[in-house]
Amino acid sequence: VQLVESGGGLVQAGGSLRLSCAASGFPLAYYAIGWFSQAPGEEREPVGCISSVDGSTNYADSVKGRFTISRDNAKSTVFLQMNNLKPEDTAVYYCATVGSNWGCSSTATPMGLWGQGTLVTVSS
Repeated sequence: VQLVESGGGLVQAGGSLRLSCAASGFPLAYYAIGWFSQAPGEEREPVGCISSVDGSTNYADSVKGRFTISRDNAKSTVFLQMNNLKPEDTAVYYCATVGSNWGCSSTATPMGLWGQGTLVTVSS
């Protein structure tokens, strides 16, 4: 049972990246998934989440209009499309199973499962 993030890297300001969160060992379709970022020396913060029930999404104000979360349950993968990246978006990005307290509904009870993170670096 695990979540594995991928897709991070170095990008110039204004550029785009798409992160993936691949699930294995459990039925991703039943779980809401959240994305979180942790900048160097900072606490982990929510980026947004996607519900399992209807695929609805919720975003932090700092990324609204720039980031989009989607899911492909057939591929057991959730995506984070990041556009118009800014240097302040530099962080390690994690995905996790989340509950309704994050603003997204989950069919199954969250397991508190986290991925290992993927580093995104945005240069100015």
